[in-house]
Amino acid sequence: MSDTERIDLTTVAVDPAAFEPLADSEVQLRVNDHGLYLADDLTNQISSQGPDPETAVENLAEAVDSHLEATADDPRDDWL
Repeated sequence: MSDTERIDLTTVAVDPAAFEPLADSEVQLRVNDHGLYLADDLTNQISSQGPDPETAVENLAEAVDSHLEATADDPRDDWL
């Protein structure tokens, strides 16, 4: 039995596509038994959380942006 409940993104006032790092991602929003919102980027397999849907998605966008930046093939980092 899961301790989270999926939330239809059309029922909340936040659009993941409005955040550039999430533009091409499939995003799922959940809330756990304690009221904490969990945002999952199913495309990049990254999750984040927040006290409300907007904060959870904003935090997810930041996490995805950091992940994409860290995994980008940037030749300037070859000397490291």
